[in-house]
Amino acid sequence: MSGCKKPRAVANPLESTITTPSERILKECHTLYVDNENGLVKMAESLGVRLLPPRKKIIVMIMGNHSAGKSSFINWYVEEHIQKTGVAIETQGFTFITSGRKRESLTGNATLHLYPHFRPLLEFKGVTDYLGAEISTSKQKKFSLVTFVDTPGLVDGDMVYPFDVNNAITSFGEQADLIFVFFDPMGQALCKRTLNIVEQLSEKCGDKLRFYLSKADERVMMQIVQELCRRPGLNKCGFEMPTIYIPNPQKPSRCINQIDEVCETIEKSINQAVQKTLDQLEKDCNVVISTINQTLEQDRMNVSCNRSNRFNSFLCGVVGIFLPSLFILSFLISTFAPEELDTLVGEGLAKTLYISTGIVVYLWDWVPEDWQIMFVITFGALCYFMLFLAKYFARQGSKTLTRREKKKLAECSNYIQDVVKSKKRKLYEEYLRQCAAEYDF
Repeated sequence: MSGCKKPRAVANPLESTITTPSERILKECHTLYVDNENGLVKMAESLGVRLLPPRKKIIVMIMGNHSAGKSSFINWYVEEHIQKTGVAIETQGFTFITSGRKRESLTGNATLHLYPHFRPLLEFKGVTDYLGAEISTSKQKKFSLVTFVDTPGLVDGDMVYPFDVNNAITSFGEQADLIFVFFDPMGQALCKRTLNIVEQLSEKCGDKLRFYLSKADERVMMQIVQELCRRPGLNKCGFEMPTIYIPNPQKPSRCINQIDEVCETIEKSINQAVQKTLDQLEKDCNVVISTINQTLEQDRMNVSCNRSNRFNSFLCGVVGIFLPSLFILSFLISTFAPEELDTLVGEGLAKTLYISTGIVVYLWDWVPEDWQIMFVITFGALCYFMLFLAKYFARQGSKTLTRREKKKLAECSNYIQDVVKSKKRKLYEEYLRQCAAEYDF
């Protein structure tokens, strides 16, 4: 695929653009996640839950054999010459093409910071060295809501890639919203590497795949369709492969050009992305609220458990100290004559002491003299065990929330219920007003 080149300069100034409802909704949803004070990501992180903010744009990955027109299509859609085009293998790595505030080129690490969803690619050795991003200020078509991923041109034979290209493309495809597969009838239309990757992608994300013949040739198209249908993973009912090419008034063609259908497919995916983002916002709100409720409920259980442990610790401690104290006191009091004890502590207290300690002395008399030493050892061990239990229960206390922390959690829950969910409902209504009749609301 080839077409007229536009200058590298700005294709459409940012100041003159009009934000679409879909773009505004996606941005506002993203803001609800990443807000510095009340963002869902920050709230979830404080609760030990990991949330990824939704993407503000859909990801469209374009793959195929080399010279299949991938870069040319991107340049046509953006209406700016961003990607190199030609017969040679121009694209040797992965390039993100996205809309932004100024024209800029990013390297691998900067690209992964911009697209954290693609961090799993780090496990493929060498990919980051062949990863980059091109930021354009173009707002043509729906480019403000689309990020294209231009993939390496695929060839068979002895071509050696600096990384595991098959699995890398598969990993990209799993993260993408759409996967465009371009077949070029003039080149290696039946490149086995391309077909193998497509079959692998079909098993994991077949609903994202779209096939296009990038240059019209009915004979070769039939060969491609037959080859695809021979593969069990791609032999599906209703298989379609429209023909597309870059419109060129100077070179009219009699073949039907269905390139506008590609734009419609992208627009449809954008609309679905808005719905998915709003639905995911609702789910994530419920996850955070549910986690807050579970945290508060667990705190209530911890408070109750701590009370029980403190009571048990106190009870065991009292028993462990009171019994040996009473035992020793009983024998000390028994050495005093009643008159002496009345003089020392008073008649009333002396009477109480005699009654309480008399029981211990009475029980001691029941113990045979041969068993008294064993009884003292057993009694001492029991008292020590009670003190050990007291210390054990004292250590069983669980950490509980402070009043300030509980108040903060309650405020977060109320904020999500009253502000975030309310905002989500308004955004859904705003989105539906674009297509539904007024009387439906």
